[in-house]
Amino acid sequence: MSSYLTHQSSNATTEQGGRSLYGKGPAFTLDNFSSKDFIVKDFIESLTDAAQPSSRRSQGPAPSAFDSKPLIRAFEQASKRLNELSEELEEKETELSGAVRIAEAQHGSNLQRLGNQLGRTVNSFQQLDSNLTSDRGGKWGGNVAVETGKKLEELDRQRRRAMDAHFLIECWDEVSNRGEVTLLENLRRSGTGEGKIRSARIAKQLLRISQRLDPASHGMNGNAKQPNGITNGVNGAKHFNTREIIEKFVETLENDMLKLFDDFYRRQNFEEMKNCATVLQDFNGGASVQATFVNQHQFFIDRSNLVTDEVGGDQETWVRLSDPDADLPGVEPGLQSLIDEVRVVVQEESQIIKRAFPNPEQVLGKFVQRVFQQSLQQRLELVLDKAESESTLAYLRSLQAARNSINTLVEDLKSHGLTEHPDPVTSQTSLLLDQQLDELFTPYFGGSAYIDKEKQNLSELYRSLLFKFELFHSRRQKEPKTYLASLRARGQEMLTSAREATDAYMKSLDLEKMSSTQKRILLSVAGLKNTAADENSNSSKPHEIDLSETDGRLQTPFAKRMLKWLAEGVRRGLELSGGSETPKDVAALHSLLLRNLGENYIELSLDAASEAASTAETAKRDTPDLSYLASLKSAISIMHLMQSCTNTLLIPLASTSLTIRRDMEKNARSSLLRMEDHINIIEQRTIDAVINWTARLLSSQNRTDFRPRETDADTALSQSSTPTCAAILKFLGSFHTTAKSTFNGGANLSNILSEIAVEFRTQLLDHLKKYQVNRLGAIMLVRDISAYVEMLRGWELGGTFNGTLEVLVEIGSLFVLKPEAIKERIRGNGVQGGNPQGRDNAQGAVGVDGTGGGSALANVNRENLRPYLLKREDYMEVGMQNVLYGL
Repeated sequence: MSSYLTHQSSNATTEQGGRSLYGKGPAFTLDNFSSKDFIVKDFIESLTDAAQPSSRRSQGPAPSAFDSKPLIRAFEQASKRLNELSEELEEKETELSGAVRIAEAQHGSNLQRLGNQLGRTVNSFQQLDSNLTSDRGGKWGGNVAVETGKKLEELDRQRRRAMDAHFLIECWDEVSNRGEVTLLENLRRSGTGEGKIRSARIAKQLLRISQRLDPASHGMNGNAKQPNGITNGVNGAKHFNTREIIEKFVETLENDMLKLFDDFYRRQNFEEMKNCATVLQDFNGGASVQATFVNQHQFFIDRSNLVTDEVGGDQETWVRLSDPDADLPGVEPGLQSLIDEVRVVVQEESQIIKRAFPNPEQVLGKFVQRVFQQSLQQRLELVLDKAESESTLAYLRSLQAARNSINTLVEDLKSHGLTEHPDPVTSQTSLLLDQQLDELFTPYFGGSAYIDKEKQNLSELYRSLLFKFELFHSRRQKEPKTYLASLRARGQEMLTSAREATDAYMKSLDLEKMSSTQKRILLSVAGLKNTAADENSNSSKPHEIDLSETDGRLQTPFAKRMLKWLAEGVRRGLELSGGSETPKDVAALHSLLLRNLGENYIELSLDAASEAASTAETAKRDTPDLSYLASLKSAISIMHLMQSCTNTLLIPLASTSLTIRRDMEKNARSSLLRMEDHINIIEQRTIDAVINWTARLLSSQNRTDFRPRETDADTALSQSSTPTCAAILKFLGSFHTTAKSTFNGGANLSNILSEIAVEFRTQLLDHLKKYQVNRLGAIMLVRDISAYVEMLRGWELGGTFNGTLEVLVEIGSLFVLKPEAIKERIRGNGVQGGNPQGRDNAQGAVGVDGTGGGSALANVNRENLRPYLLKREDYMEVGMQNVLYGL
């Protein structure tokens, strides 16, 4: 391969076909074999390819015989070259081995030299340690050195204390004997923070000395003249009021420090601010400098005029805030602006406080207290006063929005860390923020203040929403007793009553004393017009109102609105005052719901429906009006909504109080039972009304319907049923449609239809015993029975009842079959003879259960068939007499 060696072809030929010429042998070095890509096999192949004769690669007509000489010479040359390289390799190896031995010898010599140096160092250290060993030899010298250092530090402290004591004595001598504080003034004016701190400390010590050595100056007014006598151990010396002198110096120093602190604050020199604060910390715990920092802060100066600005927001915003069906607009703009500014200011000032005060947490606490108790509280009061002047709901929603926004502010400040930024706030600061938040809203949640507002708001909204409904039903006794007539009745008396009731409603809610916004909202909820006469509290014109049919009916959207308002109040209560009072508050709202939605809405409507059902039950002329069942459907739907709200929302929230929870469950159960009793009464009256009316229709059956004359045969046969049957089918069909729509299937519908169907079947069986039937009339009778049976089967009451309907069909067949066929039909499946015991059915005169094989008549007491056979016109003929005799 060309990558391993380079050589000339050894078997090149001349163009004239002369003898072969061999070039030099292969040329390669050690670098060829040291390559990572070296492969022996490829190396051998390269030698073989290079030594091939050129005749083998020519394009001659036929290959020549193999010539091994080129290969032999190539390998000989390669072997020779490899031997040379091997000798070179051995020489290099010998040279490198010698160099290694020299290096190893040098390394050993270095190690020995370094070891000797380490030994000398250890000996020197041991000698030094021995020199420091005590005479007693009980301790190591290093401990002696440490103890010596401690003694030196103690001596230095004693020296400083002695110097301070000497300076203190000099200052006291100066104050007591000369009435001067020159030394302290010089120290204060030294220009260094350390000098100011030292002068403050010495001034405090001088006050204590004055109190002990000069009690007279502390026992009287500082401006009074001291009595003669010995003062400070000197007889006849001039007396000075040391306390007054020192306090003047302290006051001067404090004022100087406060002014200097303010100057440094304006220049943002936090290091000097901290020095001043440290000095003042020694006077009165830093109260003066902290008060100065907080009271003169630019935030409070700027906000002092802005916090009392008029509460913003246009009137439409307040109207939406008062609208129970509108979404919450948000926090009042001025309050939100203040909250946003507080967030920025407190975070920024906390970093300044951290750098400028030796006790940043204490200063931050006072700053936060001032922010909450002054700025936020004043603005919050303005907003809530404005909201309360608009409406009760606006007040509650504003309180909720403000609490959520300020709570978010507190959480943001906690997460920021304030003086501990970027770490979390300390537990003390976190407790302070929570305390300020609670104190800010405590006036609005103390006692029952909050829940009373919620109850007032819901009561106002519920009464307004149900006003027309209650007004409609309050006049129910003065209207005609039929249900549709009660809905459609109008007259001057009703209009006058409505006006009076409207005025009473407005007075009961004190609408005249309410704001225009709340008055507008409540009148809108009540469906009344907010006319100019309504807005004029001095107007004597009665308020007019128009009642429609829908005003007296239950409306599921109304119930949903009431539950939505309640849910909003519950959620707001959990956010604002959730805790130990939650069960009590929820119980109060639950009672409000049962009273308004349960008693004043559902039960009132059920009372009206019960009266309508009673009227329908006693109807004698007109078809019973069953339209009240529509209100029954709405009542059931609203009952389910109220029960779901109670069980899933309200009662679980009272789980922490077993007593309150039991009371709520008891009240909810009692209310539900009352409404179910109302519904049961209405259902039973409805059943009676339907049965009574079908009985009245059957009693109006024309006797000629089943005994038409032969001349009227064509007319009779052209009718699909008798007029009585058509009227009954129409009435029961309408009732079935209304019942299905009311009860939406289920056990109630099945029970009602079953009871009516069984009773109607009994009526039919009795009805067939009352009319004489001829041949043509039997056909009409069978048609009626088939129509009745088809209708009842369409009610889908089950296989058992459908089996009893076969008796009606078989009874009808008794009027059309020939006597021989009747006899076979009665026998049915080989049943012979009579039934001496009888098989009377408690539900019908025929006494049949509709079971068994063959004809349904086989299971009927044969004596019960006689009344039907006697109504055949041909019952006196021989064939019929044989049948009757067989019974």
